[in-house]
Amino acid sequence: MNTSTMLTALRPIETARDRARRAIVTVLTLVLIAFPFLGNAFHGLGLDWDIGDDDVDSIANALAYATLALGLNIVVGFAGLLDLGYAAFFAIGAYTYGVLTAFQVLPPWSSFWEPFAMLGLVQKYHQEAGDLVHFTLSFWIALPLAAVIAAACGVLFGLPTLRLRGDYLAIVTLGFGEIVPIVFRNVPYVTNGAAGLNGVMAPTLFGFNFRVDPTPYYYVGLLLTALLIFISFRLRDSRIGRAWMAIREDETAAGAMGVDHVKTKLMAFAIGAAFAGMTGVFFVAKLQTATPDMFGFPVSVMILVMVVFGGMGSVWGVVAGAAVLSLLQSWFLPSLTQWAHAIGASLDNAWLQQVDFARSTELIFGIILVVMMLYRRDGLIPATRKQHALSFEAQNVQGVRRGGFEPAATAKVLGDLPRQSGNLLEVRGVTVRFGGLVALNKVDIAVPAGGVVAVIGPNGSGKSTLFNVITGLVPADGGSIRFDGAEVLGLKPYEILRLGIARTFQNIRLFANLQVIDNVMIGQHARLRTGLLGAVLRLPAARAEEKAAQVRALDIIALFGNRLAPRLTQVVSALSYANRRRVEIARALATRPKILLLDEPTAGMNPAETLELAEQIDSLHKQGLTILIIEHKLDVVTRLADTVVVLDHGEKLVEGKPDEVRRNEDVLRAYLGRAATEAAHAA
Repeated sequence: MNTSTMLTALRPIETARDRARRAIVTVLTLVLIAFPFLGNAFHGLGLDWDIGDDDVDSIANALAYATLALGLNIVVGFAGLLDLGYAAFFAIGAYTYGVLTAFQVLPPWSSFWEPFAMLGLVQKYHQEAGDLVHFTLSFWIALPLAAVIAAACGVLFGLPTLRLRGDYLAIVTLGFGEIVPIVFRNVPYVTNGAAGLNGVMAPTLFGFNFRVDPTPYYYVGLLLTALLIFISFRLRDSRIGRAWMAIREDETAAGAMGVDHVKTKLMAFAIGAAFAGMTGVFFVAKLQTATPDMFGFPVSVMILVMVVFGGMGSVWGVVAGAAVLSLLQSWFLPSLTQWAHAIGASLDNAWLQQVDFARSTELIFGIILVVMMLYRRDGLIPATRKQHALSFEAQNVQGVRRGGFEPAATAKVLGDLPRQSGNLLEVRGVTVRFGGLVALNKVDIAVPAGGVVAVIGPNGSGKSTLFNVITGLVPADGGSIRFDGAEVLGLKPYEILRLGIARTFQNIRLFANLQVIDNVMIGQHARLRTGLLGAVLRLPAARAEEKAAQVRALDIIALFGNRLAPRLTQVVSALSYANRRRVEIARALATRPKILLLDEPTAGMNPAETLELAEQIDSLHKQGLTILIIEHKLDVVTRLADTVVVLDHGEKLVEGKPDEVRRNEDVLRAYLGRAATEAAHAA
């Protein structure tokens, strides 16, 4: 299967289900646009169905929750960061607009404010004691302004905290979510304390004042939701979105593939906060009041439930989840309460006449969440569609070529590797301690440019620790590691990857819930340059870069023939063990390495698969790629390596040619033990 054929395969075939979904979205969009006027249409048809202001307002509120859920989906669904204080950014956006439009902050008037008055940002407010300044920030300016302020707060909060993971991060975000309302309660000269802001200015558009009419707010909410859906899709399908999902799946592997953890997490936190900030402006403008109690912990939990209920990572899913749960709260539960009261009256049942389901929202949401976790963990609309098993014809679309990769295809993938003499990688006197355990003790290894060096040794001898310290995953307690003349000891994993050191892992570390093509594309993260704005706008340069990256990923996958080519869009977790190994090597090749570190690449493979992969590694070497390999299968080591280094208990035991090493007494003793070695010689 060539690259052009695979490109065609990547374009999703429109199935009946896809056409049905597109039709549903189109019809739903048209219904939402016409919703405020549908009551008149029904009356014209003789139907007694009123759509009042309360109904329009309920949908507008549902749209606000949808935008909040879209923002939290960036943080939780895409990047996998559990944020229990998300409502804090909602509050920051709301108070940004509220403080700058309500009659709360009134500084003395002076000539300083005259330019701002000319721009319509302030007005002179006459008082007997002297003129004051009344802020009149436009709603349309407040939307992006609040987004920027909330994003900045997200960055400031994230800088010291996003190095935490899991439960620790959740606890810190919970604390932040509690702190913000407390701050707003305790600065009454700015926020009017617990009483909150009143008289928040209603938006105007072309001279039309929205006042308290829910219809214009409804359409603003509809446009805002559509905008954030668009941005969410653009980000998800970009270099940045893939980096977020890589961190979500395996943060260690993401760093080894060139993803800057802190920067990428901060970006997710900032974007999610920006979504919440804009929603806060919309929400407080609609209510024209804001109190700290509106943004407490229950709001964060409710939004999180909406994301989980709809499907974490699924854009349409979180919108659907927010809409269903919001309307459940505003429409269905009050109606259900009325039905219960009517039934209770007819049955003379006191409990049914007193029950109020609307007051049990948290309990009902909790029950829904438990049911979803038990029976549909992926949510209403899962982020990943299940793949059907490949047919026999699809699996055998192209046979595996024995003798390794085709030279022309390999040269195309590897590019122009530097031809140089001397050592490309030098490890000198490296020591690594884990408490009292010395994992590496003053180890020296040199890897010549264009060579293949194998590291062998019994389990626990320090082989994987050596790889981890070279790639920055484990700090060294002493020594030096120089790559291509530059010191790399102390650099971050993503910085080391950018220099040209790529690796695989002893225990396969792939992004299990992503497709094969996405895993390989993530390998190119450090070589791509499209940023946040480019991902959203998708200008010609960004589209060209993405296209080139996709073609390169397909070229790499094509090297493995029918092992990977027919499985482009399959989720990695559904692959066989051997194919996952191949995906990991393909991902490492996508980084454009100068040296490739392979940690037991043939582990778990049968003899035929082992021979096949050994030939492929050899073909990479013949094209000039420098390789450092850890391997237990000595026939593979003898076939591939120019030099073999033996480690035992963290120390270098022997170094030499493969045939010399496998006959060495110390090596046999390290692997087999003294008694077994003597018995072997006696035999």
